[in-house]
Amino acid sequence: MTATPDPMVPDPTAPELTTPEPTTPGPMRAKSSALEAESPKVKTPKAKVPKVKTPRAKPPSLAKTFKQGLSVSPEFRVGLGVTLALATLAAVGRAAVPFLIQRITDLGLLAPGGVNTTVVVWYAAAGAVVLIVGAILAWRVRTRMVTAAEAGLATLRVRAFKKVHELSVLTQNEEQRGRYVSRVTGDVDTMRDLMQWTGAAMIIAALESLVVFAVMVAYSWQLSVVVLLAFAPMGLSLIWIQPRVRQAFQWVREQMGDLLGRTSEQIVGVSTIRSYGVQKRMRDQLHGEIDSILASERRASRVAAFTFSSTVLGQSLATGLALIVGTGLGMSGDLSVGTVVAYAFLVYMFSGPLMWIIEMLAEMQRAMVGWRRVLELVDAPVTVADPGPDGTDIPHGHGELDIQGVRLTYPGGPEVLKGINLNVPAGKRIALVGQTGSGKTSLARLMSRFFDPTEGVIRVGGVDVRDVPMESLRRSVAVVPQEGFLFDGTIRSNLAYARPDATADDLERRALAAFESLGLEAWLATLPRGIDTPVGPRGELLSAGERQFISIARAYLRDPDLLILDEATSAVDPATEVRISRALEGLMRGRTSVVIAHRLSTAERADIVGVMEHGELVEVGPHRDLVNAGGIYSELYAAWVSQTRD
Repeated sequence: MTATPDPMVPDPTAPELTTPEPTTPGPMRAKSSALEAESPKVKTPKAKVPKVKTPRAKPPSLAKTFKQGLSVSPEFRVGLGVTLALATLAAVGRAAVPFLIQRITDLGLLAPGGVNTTVVVWYAAAGAVVLIVGAILAWRVRTRMVTAAEAGLATLRVRAFKKVHELSVLTQNEEQRGRYVSRVTGDVDTMRDLMQWTGAAMIIAALESLVVFAVMVAYSWQLSVVVLLAFAPMGLSLIWIQPRVRQAFQWVREQMGDLLGRTSEQIVGVSTIRSYGVQKRMRDQLHGEIDSILASERRASRVAAFTFSSTVLGQSLATGLALIVGTGLGMSGDLSVGTVVAYAFLVYMFSGPLMWIIEMLAEMQRAMVGWRRVLELVDAPVTVADPGPDGTDIPHGHGELDIQGVRLTYPGGPEVLKGINLNVPAGKRIALVGQTGSGKTSLARLMSRFFDPTEGVIRVGGVDVRDVPMESLRRSVAVVPQEGFLFDGTIRSNLAYARPDATADDLERRALAAFESLGLEAWLATLPRGIDTPVGPRGELLSAGERQFISIARAYLRDPDLLILDEATSAVDPATEVRISRALEGLMRGRTSVVIAHRLSTAERADIVGVMEHGELVEVGPHRDLVNAGGIYSELYAAWVSQTRD
């Protein structure tokens, strides 16, 4: 009976495939019923995801996010003191303009003896110089922030992408792959404008407002109090509105992640969608999510627009009250005409940057939400820890497999492996057989340390796999799945993953030798460009069998001590199966091999056969001994022989 590809999901029953059903109809039906009964429980957390990710959840404060983000990407802080000093000088230069206007008005235009042209020219020239110097300083602030921002964002991307690869398969299966892509790309990109442009503008605007307000107080503390009272409604609205804006954008980013995950899923599964004619149904799903995002964006924008409108109101009130009160003070002789004019400019210069800051707060909130989502990924706990340089390498040529007391329970699920004990001598081959959901693939994944057991220990070459550095473990343990995954590129570039440090000539020499040893040199010769033949995205330019040829050659180049095969011949035609089987024989020769056998013809050729049932290893021994023992394997084999003869 053939098998379906392993979908790599936490459901322990999904990857497994059935053995011949006629001999054990009762248990198979019971297993199926149990799976159907358990299925809703397994899927329940996914159904509740939108409720968990509600915008009512209180996110971390901005200060905490900034502190955490700067610790993760210290490049953001490089040269920050100099940048702030330059921004302060630029703000001082702009704040000097109203002072120059006041001097031109009082000492030049309204001079006692008439217009003093010399004073006007000198102060106007000074103003031009101040404006030019301020513009140069602002440009320098911007370039410094862009440089620091790009360095910090690059570090953040690298750390986020590295964490994705550090997470175990179980952890990754808790979210759609597209959501990880959203965090590493989209969420990081939301920060670019904040760090490069918006952030620089807000810093300059904030410093300018502070400097200008200090000048305003120096001119008239009475008018400064009036201006502050005029902006009081804006301050109160900020306290009430900004947390709601942050929560609204948090919800938008969560929905964007879901949309990207759904889109990626539909692109990968486009053949299935078309074959079942459900294009409209899938489009409607995407349209529904897009409409939901649009509604959320509108809600967030309306909240942000209310804050900006309060700023406009504050500016109008401040300017009007300052002119009214300033005119009164001028008529009483407390202020000169130039001072009143200068103060009006100061009010505008004080409120203008504030309006800019308020307008940019919405974008800052959006960026902070993206920053926070990336930091959540960076801080995600690693359940499969890499011991690094302090670990112990597996001695090359010592591939003995020893499994003692291994148990495995998936998060939120039942126990799928129950006290497995197994020993496979170096160089021997074991075939694992059993019904769907018996735990074969789960056990194989533990051997390759895609995740760790709940209890027990797995040793390869006498070394606990948890003590082996990941880089060393991947050199010593190779996996050939049912359907080999190829990256977009050529056969050569895909083979290079097995030997990343090899030179081009060395890789080609090793590759040709590998194809020859595996009996695949004739197939390679049929390709128009040999090992430089393009394979296309996911290897789609090649047939399933040809993809397996490359996967087998890639594993051969790795020269592992332990080889794990997930019945690599299950998805090809009989003729190709023969060629793959011969190649696999060459690959397994002299290596400790674990074969997940969906066809008992594979088990016949193994040195040892292990029978899995309901997460337990119930029978272990040579094929002939198990056939003669009259147990579960004997019944399976008899049914298989009967079917093949028919």
